[in-house]
Amino acid sequence: MNKTRSMSRHKRMKDIASYVALIVLSIIWLVPIFWVVMTSFREEPGSYTSYFFPKSLTINNYVNLLTDNTQFYFMKWFGNTFFVAVCSCVISTFFVLAVSYTMSRMRFKMRKPLMNIAMILGMFPGFMSMIAVYYILKGLGITQSLLALIMVYSGGAGLGFFVAKGFFDTLPKALDEAALIDGATRLQIFTKITIPLSKPIIVYTVLTSFLGPWMDFIFASVIMGDNYDNYTVALGLFKMLEREFINDYYTQFAAGCVLVSIPIAALFISMQKYYVEGVSGGAVKG
Repeated sequence: MNKTRSMSRHKRMKDIASYVALIVLSIIWLVPIFWVVMTSFREEPGSYTSYFFPKSLTINNYVNLLTDNTQFYFMKWFGNTFFVAVCSCVISTFFVLAVSYTMSRMRFKMRKPLMNIAMILGMFPGFMSMIAVYYILKGLGITQSLLALIMVYSGGAGLGFFVAKGFFDTLPKALDEAALIDGATRLQIFTKITIPLSKPIIVYTVLTSFLGPWMDFIFASVIMGDNYDNYTVALGLFKMLEREFINDYYTQFAAGCVLVSIPIAALFISMQKYYVEGVSGGAVKG
């Protein structure tokens, strides 16, 4: 009896310690976000203050960011980023799902070597190739364009097929075999059987394909150069931090950070369930 009580007390203490640790980590994670939000409403200009909470609040930072185009074109940059992210997302999702299905369901010569090559290439960061990519785009005459960004973000998406392939591997192959016996083609099996059963991995692929272009700075800065009109949000916000602008536009920069994070937060909140299922491999019933 005493042993049972001791074990129960020990378990309760471990649970309390776990909750305390989670609360502390949550505070550490939320404080920077809270600070950025408060800075976006701060009325006092400048990039540095000796206090945490603003002395006065205003919404003019958001109003000026969205309406004042004398120096920065936030709405245009936001539209550029949204256009590039959506186009890249659609193309990348198609590439990833198509390659994943092929690697999962079909057997052909050089299949395993291709998978090994893809795995090795995936170990290297993408920005290692940015100089070569830039000169290829320059040779094609499409640098400093939104088309170049879309091509860069979606061109190598097919190499990231491993997560989706793992999901497709869990789908019963008996479904494919039954459909083949009934006279269905591989395309019909993919579009009418596999895709309807793959909602979790599709959502996961869409989210990851959208987030890359939305947040990227390195490739966008190399490709766009000084083409101000075709800047993305990442480049535009970074421009506000230059020495001649930071004192006057720092609070607007914080407001821009908040606005940029809203679509991403909304996507994750609305699709969190499917996102987690996609990462864990999902499950098929029936």
